[in-house]
Amino acid sequence: MADNENGGGEPSATGGDDSQPKQKSAKELAKEAKRLEKLEKFKAKQDKQAQQPKKAEGEKKKDAKKDVDKKRDVITYNIPTPKGEKKDTSGEMPNAYSPPYVEAAWYDWWVQQGYFKPEYGGRDGTKAKYEDKFVIVIPPPNVTGTLHLGHALTTAVQDTLVRWYRMKGRMVLWNPGCDHAGIATQVVVEKKLWRERQLTRHDLGREKFVEEIWKWKEDKGDRIYTQLKRLGGSYDWDRACFTMDPKLCHAVEEAFVRLHSRKLIYRSVRLVNWSCTLNSAISDIEVDKKEIEGRTLLAVPGYKDKVEFGVLISFAYKVCDSDEEIVVATTRIETMLGDTAVAVHPEDDRYKQLHGKFVQHPFFDRKLPIICDSFVDMAFGTGAVKITPAHDPNDYDVGMRLKLPFLTMIDNNGNITKDCAEFSGMKRFDARKAVLKALQDKGLYRGTKDNPMVVPMCSRSKDVIEPLLKPQWYVNCKEMAAASVKAVREGELRILPENHIKTWYQWLENCRDWCISRQLWWGHRIPAYFITVDDPSIPEGDPADNAYWVSGRSEEEARKAAAENFKVTEDKISLRQDEDVLDTWFSSAIFPFSIFGWPDETPDLQAYYPGHLLETGHDILFFWVARMVMFGLTLLGKLPFPEVYLHAMVRDSHGRKMSKSLGNIVDPVDVITGTTIEALNESLQSYNLDEKEYKKAIEGQKIDYPQGIPECGTDALRFALVSYTAQGRDINLDVLRVQGYRFFCNKLWNATKFALMGLGADFKPTPTMQVSGKESELDRWILSRMCQAVELCNKGMETYDFPMVTTAIYNFWLYELCDWYLECIKPVLYGTEEEAKAVCRNVLYSCLDVGLCLLHPIMPFVTEELFQHLPRRQADSPPSICITPYPMPADFQLRDTALEADVDFAQNVIKTIRSIRADYMLVPKMKIDTYLRCADDATISTLKKYETLVSTLANTSTVHYLREDMAPAGCAMLTVNAHCEAHIMLKGVIDVEKEISKLETKKDSLGKQLKKLQDAAAVPTYETKVPEEVRSQNAEKMHHLSTEMDRLITALSTLSTMQ
Repeated sequence: MADNENGGGEPSATGGDDSQPKQKSAKELAKEAKRLEKLEKFKAKQDKQAQQPKKAEGEKKKDAKKDVDKKRDVITYNIPTPKGEKKDTSGEMPNAYSPPYVEAAWYDWWVQQGYFKPEYGGRDGTKAKYEDKFVIVIPPPNVTGTLHLGHALTTAVQDTLVRWYRMKGRMVLWNPGCDHAGIATQVVVEKKLWRERQLTRHDLGREKFVEEIWKWKEDKGDRIYTQLKRLGGSYDWDRACFTMDPKLCHAVEEAFVRLHSRKLIYRSVRLVNWSCTLNSAISDIEVDKKEIEGRTLLAVPGYKDKVEFGVLISFAYKVCDSDEEIVVATTRIETMLGDTAVAVHPEDDRYKQLHGKFVQHPFFDRKLPIICDSFVDMAFGTGAVKITPAHDPNDYDVGMRLKLPFLTMIDNNGNITKDCAEFSGMKRFDARKAVLKALQDKGLYRGTKDNPMVVPMCSRSKDVIEPLLKPQWYVNCKEMAAASVKAVREGELRILPENHIKTWYQWLENCRDWCISRQLWWGHRIPAYFITVDDPSIPEGDPADNAYWVSGRSEEEARKAAAENFKVTEDKISLRQDEDVLDTWFSSAIFPFSIFGWPDETPDLQAYYPGHLLETGHDILFFWVARMVMFGLTLLGKLPFPEVYLHAMVRDSHGRKMSKSLGNIVDPVDVITGTTIEALNESLQSYNLDEKEYKKAIEGQKIDYPQGIPECGTDALRFALVSYTAQGRDINLDVLRVQGYRFFCNKLWNATKFALMGLGADFKPTPTMQVSGKESELDRWILSRMCQAVELCNKGMETYDFPMVTTAIYNFWLYELCDWYLECIKPVLYGTEEEAKAVCRNVLYSCLDVGLCLLHPIMPFVTEELFQHLPRRQADSPPSICITPYPMPADFQLRDTALEADVDFAQNVIKTIRSIRADYMLVPKMKIDTYLRCADDATISTLKKYETLVSTLANTSTVHYLREDMAPAGCAMLTVNAHCEAHIMLKGVIDVEKEISKLETKKDSLGKQLKKLQDAAAVPTYETKVPEEVRSQNAEKMHHLSTEMDRLITALSTLSTMQ
């Protein structure tokens, strides 16, 4: 699979029945992109010159520099077309492909016509069979942001599948939606309030603050939908959902109440990821794990100076009633204020005499037991570990196991609590310094050393996460997780790529209960109420006690339930609703059925649940996918989908994770429309970066996009993303490589424009695709290759092998149809044999028609534009390519592998002759005598069938076939294969002395380049100081230069015999 993501390939050099076309390497593809770019620029220059009046020689020289600096005008669609009306394609096609022109008007027309709705054509989802439908839901993006290339990948992959299934005749529903993004949205609006009005949310109060968020959402919330439409996503917009819509709020409330009534949701005091800046618990996915190698100073919100991390501080606890001491080490020295024990391994001989004894806390009248626990690593540090159960996850487990005291010494704001002597009221990281100083003063400090570690940081506030004990609501995941594991083990749920199944088992088999409380104002307020009973016989409740909480769909329902629980009348009950909101992932977990109106038995729920596929990134396999499976099975008794496909993560061209601080996050619209480096720099100002990060991001953008990002268009971006999607691999996306596929679009455009001219204005295709029996070998060859493309595209779609699809399409259009077939049929189309012309035209039409349909799921805009220029086979043919039947292998049974092998042989002969011509710098128009020396008569017989092809594309004057005889003197030769040599006559055709001089000059130039690289590689520090990537590039350059030098030496040797 190493090269699959390149999406390109050449016709096979060996012939035969290859199951998949040969693929180009990344460097070959980049070279191809450059070649296409040059061709496009040359074509643009020719078009421009053709439109201008002839100038005198003097004027040409005068304007030469000016012409070089001018940019070609952007071609746009300017015909007045009301929104939703069909685009006018009656005029002549522009001379070149232009994304703004091509992408105009189509999307609104598709939506207006209802093509994206499952009911299109009058179908009823409640009556259709499950296998006749295809239902998929969007992973709802956060309402706060704009889409990045990761979202674009999701959209491209999903829409490719959606459009494919739609063209296959399925009832397709792709349901869009947006997530309310609790923490992210609240942070954005809080910052906006402070920036614009110097107000906090507490100044406004909860109700008014939530109103402000809704105002912001209505003002900014459509940005994401605009981007999704720009990317061509064929969603059913009438079913778009927002997770705070009344319908979805009702579903969230119902899910909580049902799960609580089944005791699958309960209240407990446990450690949570606490953001002191946000004053809220946050989920694991909102925790960034910052890896540091040793002592590092990090900026922390609320601190003027940076805070030290990455050191291990050792200090001593004195053993009570003894002269002994135990030395422990910690990366968070301030937490020793909350220590309640010291642990050693029961088998550690160093401490056996201390089992059951105590140590004295140096700052408090607190004795800490020395406990034994096998979790202690005897080989790490001193083998003794301080235990702070209220502030460390591992220590929490020990504390629960051994029933240790839990002492909270850091409060919600990150300050030391009031019962911590002289440290009380200090900020936690100020206390870090103060505690260390106090230990030194008491003579208990034993040293500091660097320590690699991971610092957990809040992705929203950039604060360091503090584990704190909090009473929160939890989902009991044990039984639900077991059912989800069983579904995969028994084959009811399929996860692809299969390497993620192991992760699925590991996570769910070791799944902890899920904390769903968030101390926010924006989100789904928890429908749980704390009970106060006006009855002296009933003790006052503890907010951490489950018995004093009740849930309900309304306060009235909750009061009734509370009265029943405590056996009192309802008037004795007072309720206080929990102030917290639910974790955003809770509403996401019920998204596949809440969007269809659950818990109500709606027609949509009946028709479209369960869905058919869940497609998303592998990073949220547990946070979203597993929870949807758990809730679907628990609340509806059905899996929400039978199959999960997880695409790779998008990284930048250097393999780095997309990050605001690196400046490598790219808006897909910037790739579609193009942007300047100045605009990219300006976009960084919205990222809240500190000065150092901002400068680093600016430099990163300058290196990656010195000229900005060129306009690539939606189709090129989609094709690039899909072609990169090799299963199980992350995607190192070079945005500039997307431009190569923009040139591919231009090739499609020019090929179709040429083909339409060849078909003629009066051409009418046959009602169905059929062969007449009068097709030439080249006609039959291109039909055979077309059938192979159809087979590969369907196979790739079915198995989610998207590089197989893009490679097959790219090869068929670029290398087989454009480079070979169109070139070969020019003499036929412009000739006088009408019967051959008619046959050729029908074959050409079939190639265009099928080729566009194969490509449409990935490149919707350019294929629709070109499709509308083609004549239709029948009057009642579908009005749009997006509802035209997709080519299926059963309908395309014209594969002829023997013929393909013969044509492949002829093509290799042509390539060999072209290679010789290039070696000796022969001008393209120069016709030359060619001698093909063959090993047997069968080879000669095969080549004679393609003599016209060879003569036309290799530009030969005469082709001579040799069996036993040698080629005449004065020829240059290259081997085609074991059965054939190609000789071309140079003597008398070229100026030998002049050619020798040119080749010597070129040889000298290449020699200097090669020596420069060899000298650089010979430097002793080359291997250690030069990055591996650069060394690899240099090695490849040296290989290519050496190969070219060898060919020049051979050519010079041949020429010397002609002097």
